[in-house]
Amino acid sequence: MKNQILDQPGVASVGNDGMDYDQVLEPVPYDFGLNRRSFVQILGAGLLLVVSAPALAQERGGGRRGPSGPRTISARLHIGTDGVITVMCGKVEGGQGSRAEFTQAAADELRVPASQVQMILSDTGVVPDDGPTVGSGSTPRTVPPIRQAAASARELFIDFAAKKWSVDRANVTVRDGKATEKDGKHSLTYADLAASEDAAKELNQAISPDVTLTPVTEWKVLGTPVLRPNSRDIVTGAHKFPSDISRPGMLYGKVLRAPSFGAKLTSIDVAPAKAMSGVTVAQDDAFVGVMAPTTFLAESALDAIAKTAKWETVSQPSSKELFGYLKQHADGGVPPNPFANELSKAAKVVRQSYEVAYAQHSPLEPRAAVAEWNDGKLTVWTATQNPFGVRSELTRAFHISDDKVRVIVPDFGAAFGGKHTGECAVEAARLAQAAGKAVSLRWTREEEFTWAYFRPAAAIEIEASLDQDSKVSFWQFVNINSGNSALESPYQIGKHQSRYVASKPPLRHGSYRGLAATANNFAREGFMDELAVAAGADPLDFRLAHLENSRLRTVLETAAEKFGWKLRVKAKSPNIGVGLACGTEKGSYVAVCVEIEISKQNQIRVRHVCQAFECGAIVNPGNLYKQVTGAIVMGIGPALREEVRFENGEIQTASFRSYPVPRYEDVPELDIHLINRPDIPSAGAGETPIICIAPAIANAVFHATGKRIRSMPIRLDAVA
Repeated sequence: MKNQILDQPGVASVGNDGMDYDQVLEPVPYDFGLNRRSFVQILGAGLLLVVSAPALAQERGGGRRGPSGPRTISARLHIGTDGVITVMCGKVEGGQGSRAEFTQAAADELRVPASQVQMILSDTGVVPDDGPTVGSGSTPRTVPPIRQAAASARELFIDFAAKKWSVDRANVTVRDGKATEKDGKHSLTYADLAASEDAAKELNQAISPDVTLTPVTEWKVLGTPVLRPNSRDIVTGAHKFPSDISRPGMLYGKVLRAPSFGAKLTSIDVAPAKAMSGVTVAQDDAFVGVMAPTTFLAESALDAIAKTAKWETVSQPSSKELFGYLKQHADGGVPPNPFANELSKAAKVVRQSYEVAYAQHSPLEPRAAVAEWNDGKLTVWTATQNPFGVRSELTRAFHISDDKVRVIVPDFGAAFGGKHTGECAVEAARLAQAAGKAVSLRWTREEEFTWAYFRPAAAIEIEASLDQDSKVSFWQFVNINSGNSALESPYQIGKHQSRYVASKPPLRHGSYRGLAATANNFAREGFMDELAVAAGADPLDFRLAHLENSRLRTVLETAAEKFGWKLRVKAKSPNIGVGLACGTEKGSYVAVCVEIEISKQNQIRVRHVCQAFECGAIVNPGNLYKQVTGAIVMGIGPALREEVRFENGEIQTASFRSYPVPRYEDVPELDIHLINRPDIPSAGAGETPIICIAPAIANAVFHATGKRIRSMPIRLDAVA
């Protein structure tokens, strides 16, 4: 694999909306949960700084909004008498690298090494509500306030030292965790600050919203490949994932599931389970669960009563009729083209339909939760991207106040947008309430594939025209069902309209890595190739002729140059094809060139991927490279194989045997080029690198075979 970071200073920033309206979640009020005594017990001896500041301005040219309205983002820093600085944050770590990134942000502004900072993430009893971890938002929306809080603490540290030494603050500098007087006569450490009796008075003051952050050119910790701080615990097995949490006297739970979507439980006999020694049964209307000292016994008890259950089923559509169903149930129907009359006068008109199937998130760790009730208070350990949202779900479910619910989210095994909701936490809490003991509930892989929500399916209609100069003069783009992400075209087009139309989905769907941007880019970039063919132009040249966005042009030109597009596109070989695609989302920019090979059995194999990616100033190049690599490999799955199939309300792809995700043998040669833009604020990178791999593959298949495939997953037996 190749990895190259390219510095691109001085190129003008171009605006990008980056909003993902159907993914933004409403916030809950800030609540710090614990009283001071409990809080100090968690953190240990030292000095607590509470730093509050207005939200920083969003990235130039747009960017995602905060949870709602004018935000005030709080950050708490605890300075220990041992000099260790603890930073509290409401975001989660699910493998995306936020723990390292937040550590770097605080360390750089505090002028301490990363090893001197520790993070407490996503414990609603301790941390502020920084909103859910969604939409590649941790870098642009959470790193800045953490930096602002840390910079404020550093400036107050300077003021404290200057007053203590009776010197001008301009003569005090902070470096390597020490405040030092200019002539070297005096020095203080953060540990000294924590031990000082006068520090509380000096540090208990409001910060200025104008606190100066360290410029990119002076970064010491940010911009470097800092490893995940708890990586040793991860690889040695010392870290406890949500499915590893154990409590004294804990039981293991199982929940009865319906045989199909919409099925209603009409009767059940729970006596066989109650007759088993050590088994407790929870039954509340249609909710039925069992608890036992071992998972095996819980499964046996559930099997015993499941045989007695009677269900009333309802008719459900199947995946074979999915796209017609979505169009039929589109809200208001498929909108007409407002340019229909003018299209009749165009030199060339192209109309096509694109389809994208449902996909599963396939996290490494299925949903898991441990719930425990004590004196009317509930504590839940679970995996979620939205800890305060899950707390709200629990308070509503059990009709108790926020201060009686605490949600703790240990670093967990991936989500990819699939763990926003708290159904597993609510189920575990119901079981624990019935048992009077702590209960661990771990969904099986089959439950994860069946009862978790899916990436939305999409039916997309596109119609466009070319004028006499082969420029796109009219453009109509309609996404049915999957959403607004990356809906608008980044290309310069005459008259255009892009619309999202909601539908009545047959399956429960929600956020996914890149969400609707995967579908919208698949359709748009495939269609751009079709327009290029209609114009008799090279796909690269056709795109560049319609691109004024300098950042998008840069990644496209970089990927094409590094890939050797001009030579490869002309050097035709049997069963070998090349394709490209580009796009922008969440304030970052990506372009991909791929080479594919088609076997004698008509199987598509991705041989080589060259991707250029730019997300402003790079915060952690090592982690960014991993993010891009993971996105490419993950994107190959739904592009070629992953598809949720269902019939009569039953999921037919409820295991990795029937739902094949990419394996090591599917990983192509990767040539990744990270373009560093220190002149532009950092954007998120968790999602955008995935959005162009599928259309680039589809375009490569056309180059190899002359057959255009407009369905995802891309299969040669699905040729239009």
